Amino acid sequence: MDYIALGKRIREERLKLNLTQEKLAEDVGLSTAYIGQIERGERHITLENLVLIVNRLDITVDYILMDSVSVNNNTLSCIWNQLMNGRTETEKSMAVDTVKLIFGYLDRNGK
Repeated sequence: MDYIALGKRIREERLKLNLTQEKLAEDVGLSTAYIGQIERGERHITLENLVLIVNRLDITVDYILMDSVSVNNNTLSCIWNQLMNGRTETEKSMAVDTVKLIFGYLDRNGK
């Protein structure tokens, strides 16, 4: 389990919602110190606390655990949906255009 990646992803999602560690901790009934330790990968999170945090951040457990879970096409679709969650139509369009550019480059250069 990559606890550093897990913590980084939690931090990124918290910041997307403009939440402080204090507010997240308050909302889920945990200490601010514990949230900080999780975000830095210094502490292993319990399943119960992981569920509390992902529910508050409105993200999925598989997104948070993506470095520890094997990936298939369905998982990739879920990750894409998670990345697009909360984005404006302009941001979504930019993401699609970026992926199209990458695929075009790969196709021209023999992948």
